[in-house]
Parts: sequence; structure tokens; C-alpha cells
Amino acid sequence: MTTAIGEQRVELEIGGMTCASCAARVEKKLNRMEGVTASVNYATEKAKVAVAAGSGVETSDLIATVEKTGYTAAVPAPPAPAPPPVDASRDASGAPAAPQEADSLAGLRQRLLVSLTLSVPVILMAMVPALQFTNWQWLSLTLAAPVVAYGALPFHRAAWTNLRHGAATMDTLISMGTLAALGWSLWALFFGTAGMPGMTHPFELTIARTDGSGSIYLEAAAGVTTFILAGRYFEARSKRKAGAALRALMELGAKDAVVLRDGREVRVPVAELSVGDHFVVRPGETIATDGRVVDGASAVDASMLTGESVPVEVSPGDTVTGATVNAGGRLVVEATRVGSDTQLARMARLVEDAQNGKAAAQRLADRISAVFVPVVIALAVGTLGYWLGSGAGAVAAFTAAVAVLIIACPCALGLATPTALMVGTGRGAQLGILLKGPEVLESTRRVDTIVLDKTGTVTTGVMTLTGVHLADGETRQEALRLAGALEHASEHPIARAIATAAETETARGGALPAPQDFTNLPGLGVRGVVDGHTVLVGRRRLLREQGQELPPELAAATSEAEAAGRTAVAVGWDGRARAVLVVSDAVKPTSAEAVRGLRALGLTPVLLTGDNEAVARAVAAEVGIEEVIAGVLPEDKVAVITRLRSEGRTVAMVGDGINDAAALATADLGLAMGTGTDAAIEAGDLTLVRGDLRTAADAIRLARATLNTIRANLFWAFGYNVAALPLAAAGLLNPMIAGAAMAFSSVFVVGNSLRLRRFRSLVPAPAGARTRP
Repeated sequence: MTTAIGEQRVELEIGGMTCASCAARVEKKLNRMEGVTASVNYATEKAKVAVAAGSGVETSDLIATVEKTGYTAAVPAPPAPAPPPVDASRDASGAPAAPQEADSLAGLRQRLLVSLTLSVPVILMAMVPALQFTNWQWLSLTLAAPVVAYGALPFHRAAWTNLRHGAATMDTLISMGTLAALGWSLWALFFGTAGMPGMTHPFELTIARTDGSGSIYLEAAAGVTTFILAGRYFEARSKRKAGAALRALMELGAKDAVVLRDGREVRVPVAELSVGDHFVVRPGETIATDGRVVDGASAVDASMLTGESVPVEVSPGDTVTGATVNAGGRLVVEATRVGSDTQLARMARLVEDAQNGKAAAQRLADRISAVFVPVVIALAVGTLGYWLGSGAGAVAAFTAAVAVLIIACPCALGLATPTALMVGTGRGAQLGILLKGPEVLESTRRVDTIVLDKTGTVTTGVMTLTGVHLADGETRQEALRLAGALEHASEHPIARAIATAAETETARGGALPAPQDFTNLPGLGVRGVVDGHTVLVGRRRLLREQGQELPPELAAATSEAEAAGRTAVAVGWDGRARAVLVVSDAVKPTSAEAVRGLRALGLTPVLLTGDNEAVARAVAAEVGIEEVIAGVLPEDKVAVITRLRSEGRTVAMVGDGINDAAALATADLGLAMGTGTDAAIEAGDLTLVRGDLRTAADAIRLARATLNTIRANLFWAFGYNVAALPLAAAGLLNPMIAGAAMAFSSVFVVGNSLRLRRFRSLVPAPAGARTRP
């Protein structure tokens, strides 16, 4: 939702929504207000509202409109002050506790467990004649009544709210069906013949006119309530993580900073930083906020924010970003942006806006109920009127009408989504694929374009030695031994890549020698003495300044590496330039195969990166991608995804960095690499645990298979019951037919869902790994 100049933006927390159609109703009411443009998201339970200037609409008016619609609204509480550096109240993941969310989920779980415990014996007694002892029906009533009154209370409340506003949802059908079943059973027990000792439900699947006064439907009332509570519980569990991406983002920032005040270093919470403060960042520390370097020089590792593995050299006058890591020397930084103005905070807002602007997929059951519920209610009323008008009597008329309501409320509906999702997610977990919830599945069917972040997704995300070029007469082992020994004393990511390669190659011959007279030359390289050799490692300019010009073959190798977007490191010793080491972010060995697998699914791969065009083109050519979008700033990735969607494409995004979080939330389908940051993982719809891009194709295949299973389940969950509606309306519904229809539809749904266990990955399992069929 865009905001014009002069508009006021308001965010509201909406309470009381039970389904996606509730969100649509609130949004419709808000948008009817003059000068108001609103977007309501069921998943995050928030409304983003833009109020035109001069419209006269106040926040209180918006809240009043929502409340008149039958829901609650409130302005979100301001963020809590920054926590101290050590907070023992946090859980193992580092995320702050969410008591309201936890209490809500615990309440739903308690309601489900109570209902399940009471419903199982009720269903068994009704379906198994051998368990129908004398007066069993009164025990059934004792157990079923609390389920309908307590377990189904959320459905009754929602139905009443909908009724007061002239609307009907699946909650309406659930409430009407369970209350009708309980009400008719009470009438039959107290005023009919069902309460007589020795009453049984014979196991007969005959179509015949029955005496409604001898039939009870307590197992239908209890079973429907329990099954649908189970579905709501599993849905609520996935919804609970809606804000986890934002929490993960904000956890990245430093909790405190060392500020220079009156010549002294004072450690203060980040919340107390002001624009203009000078703060100290030592090697290895996180930069507290956005600022400008006023003293010192270093390499800053911005990979957590930008996703790019090459560190950025900074010196006085250069800008730095909060949440990045100082990988080199001591820096003194002047704060230029603090609090909500920082780039980290802006990225958090991007993620939140993307999550709120990305409409949650309407649950299929709610879509069907928009038509199904009114039709069933009309059919029940019509049945009642017909039988009363035909002179059949009140008992026969009410028997048929109530039977219509009962048979139309399928208990399998509560199993349709959660069983398929549980089996699909369980199988996915075995294959290294985590599906977040049913609302993400519909996008997988329509996806035609998949955007791949380069660093950490297509490539390893770690600087690696990829080439060694030598002058005549020199050996690879000697060049790596001398360069690696010197670079081993540096913390620079490029230095670590060279040192690691040197340690690997010299492992058989012993440890690398210790350097002497080590000197770090900021922005140029390092110098020192190794085994009596004076060694220089760094930029070509460093060697040139020391009179060590690269010979033609090394100069050509340097130019070729730089043209391909790689980093060339010159090495010289004893007064001569003798080698060039090429360092780059290596392409994962499985990436090319992964791209072929994605193409086989009908997807067009697009490479997206903040790196320069040369680097991007080289990587794309290596893995077989033709469309490349390079040089993109972190905050612009959302704009790229939006542009692709505006072209009519349905876009999936695969990424792993914090800079990818907003883009993952914006895309129709977000796939996060499990080896990436928490923010990216939480913002994505699917997580690829193994960090192997080949599993992206498996993830989409599994999601599509799960979606197809849910659709089939919903069809049969309604189908069996709809088929019995004519029998109910004709007064021919034997209680056993109703029970059998409900039982068979549930068994079918579970069996159909279990077929997902046979899903096979196209990716070979890692050596030694065991997977269950």
C-alpha cells in the first residue's frame, strides 16, 4: 500500500479474527470510510491504514469502525526500551518472550486436549454397538455437553459476531451444526424415546424414514468440535511466528556502545546514543549504529546486512552501517542516524510492510463456506417449511431440518488441512525442507519465475582461494607457504582465505612458520619477514611502491581475474613479484544441477546480487542462468521483486541474508537457505535446512503435492456429506448413514494425506544419512 504526500499512516492491531474472511470484512468496512485506504492481514492480525489529509478521520474513528464490525482494534504499544547486554529472561534462541501469544496458544491447546479426552469415548460408543451398555446415551451426554459448551465456545462467539453483522462463515456452520446436534439430542433424550434404558444405535446402513425422537447425534457434535479445534490449533502454531523475522532483525544490532565523553570511554545502551556522538568500535565488535568514520581504518564485514562476502575497506570520511562487524582495526565513528532512522530499522520496516502487504491466501474451506453455508441454511429452512406444509408433523419436519444441518457439518473438514500439512511437513523435514503453513502452498502452483540471491545461495558465501599464478621458476607450495604464514596473522576475510588454503596444502609438512616484524598496511596489504624472506602480500599498488612490478604473465592474470569480478592478491618476496593469488566467492558444486532442476519445473531462474555486473555474469554463466540483475542495493531488492510481479510473473525468491528478508516476504513464495540468517529464515515461507540449492526444486514439488492433497481432502470432506444432503432433506437419513459418512470421510482424508510419505527427493542423500520411506 503506497502513501501519497499529506496522508497519515496508522497501524492497528486487530483482535477477534478467526479466518481470512474476517480480515476481508474488516478491510471492506475500513475502505468504505471517506479518505481511507486500508489493508488488513489475517496472518499478522494488523491493519495498515492510510488516511487522506483533510478527511477528518481520526484514529478513534478507525477503531470505532472496526469495533462496529464485531472485532477489536488498538494502536500497537510503543517498542520496549533496549534490553541490557545480558538478559537471563530470554530463551535459548535469544528471542524475547511473547506472553500474550504464548497464553493464547496455551489456551487453545488446553481447549483441544479437554475436547479430545471427552470426545473419544463418545465417538467410540456411538460407532461400536458392542460398547452401547445400558444407559450409555446418558454418559455420552455427560461427556459431549462440555465439549460443545466449552470446546466450541470460540466458534459460537464468532458465529454470534457474524450473525449480528449479517455474515456467515464456516464458524457459523460449525456452531449451528454442533448446537443443532446437541439440541436435538437433548430433546430426544428428555422428551423422546432416546433416553429409555436399552436404547442402541443399530449398525444399519439402510435408507428409510426414521423416528427422530429415538436418535441422538452427540458423537457428531463432539467429533466436529474436536477435529476443527485441532485444525485451528495447528494453524495458530504457524501464525505465532509471524513477527519472528522482525525480532531476528532487531536482535542483530549491538546492545550497547562505547561512547567518547569528555575524553573518557563510557559504555551506554544503544538507545541512549544521539546523533553526533563519537563511539569506539574495536576489532570483532558490532557497529552500534549508522555513522561516519572519524578516526582509524579497517575492513568492515557487512555480509550480515548486504549478503556480499567481500569486506569493505573504510577510513576517515567513509560511512558505516549499524549491525555490521568491524573485522580489522580500531575505529572511532560519529553517529549520523540512530533508533528508527538506521538502515537496520528501515529494513525491519520493509520486512513488516512486505508481510502486511502480502495478502494471506484465503483458506479453501472459507472460500467454499461463502457459498456452502448460506445454501445449507436455506436448505434446512426449506426442508422444515416443506415438511410442515405437507402435514408430516412437527417431529418429522424438525428431524429432517436438523439432519440437514448435522450432515452438512463435516468432521473431516477439520482434518483436511492439518493432516496433509503434518504428513507433508514431516516428510519435508526428513528431506531438509521446512514448510511453514498451509497459507504458503497456493503460490507454489503458480510460480513461474525464481529469483536466486548470489552470495550464500548460488555461491558458498565464503572467500576461497580459487587460483594461483606463478612467475617463472616459482613453486605453488612456496608461494602459499610464505603468503599464508603472513596472512595468518591478519583477521581480514581475504587473508583468512589465503591462510586456510596454505594450511591445507602444507598440512603434511607441518605448521606454517611464524612471521616476524608483521605490519598491517591499511587499504594495501601486509608486510613481514617469514623464514628470513621479506614478504609483501596485497594490492598490486603495494608491490609497485616497493619497486616490485608484476611480470607480464602475472599482470595478465591479474587483469583477467579482476575482469571476472575476482580479487587478485599479489605476492612478492626478496625484492621481486613472484605470484598472484586469486580469491573469490566460489560457486557451490551443486548449483548448476539445481538450476537445471528448477528449469525442469517450468521456472525461469533470475540471478540477483549486489555485486558488480562482471561478477554476476561470471557466476550466471557457470551455473546456466541467462537473466541477471546486478548492482542492487539491499533495500532495492524489494523493488526488483515488485517489478517482476508487476510484469505478470509469479515470483519465488531464494535467499539467505538479512538483506533478503524483505524480498523473501514480498515474493509470492519465499525460500530461505537454512544456513543463512535467522531473519531470512523467518521471513521465508519455506526453509531449505541443508543449504543445498537442489532442495529448492524438491521444496516446490513437495509443496505442490501437499496443496493437491489438501484440495482433494477438502473435496471429499464436503463430498461425502453433500451426497447425503438429499437423504436428510427427504427425512430418510438413518443415524448410521450420518455416522458412516463422517467416519469414512475422515478415514479417507487421513489415508489420502499419508500418501505424501511416499514423496521422493531428486537429491541424493548425504553419505551415511538415513531417510525413512
